[in-house]
Amino acid sequence: MPIYEYRCEACGRRFTVYQLNIVGGAEEEVHCPRCGSTQVVRRFSRVAVLKSEEARLESLADSAMLEGLDESDPRSLGRFMRKMKEELGSEMAEDLGPEFDEVIDRLEAGQSPEEIEKEMPEFAGEEGGEEGGMTEGAEKGEGE
Repeated sequence: MPIYEYRCEACGRRFTVYQLNIVGGAEEEVHCPRCGSTQVVRRFSRVAVLKSEEARLESLADSAMLEGLDESDPRSLGRFMRKMKEELGSEMAEDLGPEFDEVIDRLEAGQSPEEIEKEMPEFAGEEGGEEGGMTEGAEKGEGE
C-alpha cells in the first residue's frame, strides 16, 4: 500500500495519506485533515531510524551537539535548533508546530531572536517568565 506525505499550504500541517487504489492512474483529491484545504504539496518521505525516547534525549545532552554553536550568531542558533529537532524524531518534533520551523528558517536567514520575537509575539509563549520567552521582554510579561 503506497504511503504519501503531504504538507498543507493553508495551515502548515504535515500529514500522511495511505492510498488504497494504486490502479487507474488517477490520484484522489487530497484534503488536509486539520483545515480541509486542497492546497497540499506532496513531500518526500522521511526515513525512520528507530530510537527510544531515552536515546533521543541522551543524544541532546551530548556535548558534541554544542560543537560550533555561537550564541551571538543567529545562523548558528538556527542550525543548532534544526539539529535538535532532527534528534527529537518526527513524532516529538511534530508537536513543535510550523511556527518552530519558521523561527528556524528566520534564524538561518540571519534574523536575530529579538527581531523574531517582535514579529512573532505569539511564539514567546503563554507562560511568560524566564522559561516562556526568547528574550528579556518576555520576562517582564511583554508580548502576551
